[in-house]
Amino acid sequence: MSWIEAIVLGIVQGLTEFLPVSSSGHLRITSAIFFDQDAGASFTAVTQLGTEAAVLLYFAKDIWRITKVWVIGIWDSSVRSSLDYRMGWYVIIGSIPIGLFGFLFKDQIRTAARNLWLVATTLIVFAFVLAFAEYWGRQTRRLENFTLKDGIVMGIAQAMALIPGVSRSGGTLTAGLFLNLTREAAARYSFLLAIPAVVMSGVFSIPDVFDSSGGGSIPSGAQMIVATVIAFGVGYAAIAWLLRYVAHHTLYVFVLYRVALGSLVLALLLTGTISAT
Repeated sequence: MSWIEAIVLGIVQGLTEFLPVSSSGHLRITSAIFFDQDAGASFTAVTQLGTEAAVLLYFAKDIWRITKVWVIGIWDSSVRSSLDYRMGWYVIIGSIPIGLFGFLFKDQIRTAARNLWLVATTLIVFAFVLAFAEYWGRQTRRLENFTLKDGIVMGIAQAMALIPGVSRSGGTLTAGLFLNLTREAAARYSFLLAIPAVVMSGVFSIPDVFDSSGGGSIPSGAQMIVATVIAFGVGYAAIAWLLRYVAHHTLYVFVLYRVALGSLVLALLLTGTISAT
């Protein structure tokens, strides 16, 4: 892997991780178009540690409060009715689907799921699912009204993002809108929900990044660190922007972008400009 590739992919990861456009899909597409090789699922997972560090920093007060109340609530029943205590359990339970499916289909996620025909198709198909959710969701429920059912449904939606092109944030936002949550409420839970799964995935993927047996683009340790740090910085700015944006705007711009990008990739594949694998 060249330094230019590491830097570009770090920027792409930071820009797209929290937008409903699929960061893993963007890394796969960027690698194919500009560098003629796949950086790999492990590279994606590790650079996501940078963006999740941005989440930990941005939501540090919320995370500390939820964690503290959840621990206290294990022994003290008087706090168990609070939103913070319940949110702790919602994040834990909502993280189970992606952990289970990630373990069961690890090999497929790293190989067949990265085929660009599949990535382009899921970008387009789930763009329309997001559009339907934006149109039909009543957005009458705030985070204070969040329930265990919401956590489970959004957790299952997050698991679908194991396929590049679906988008973790896009899947959870879509599910939240179908559950009539406000965009901001869905986004905030989406950020919290990502922490356990992404951190665990990134940590366990570190050795695989430097495994040359699978071919592809292998970064050096320094390149991996730089890409992750860049993803952190860009991702932190993206969090603040997205929360402000979803509070006042619809998600249709992302729908149009996904369809345009997916169509472009399909066109490049049909003309043989890029390879699907």
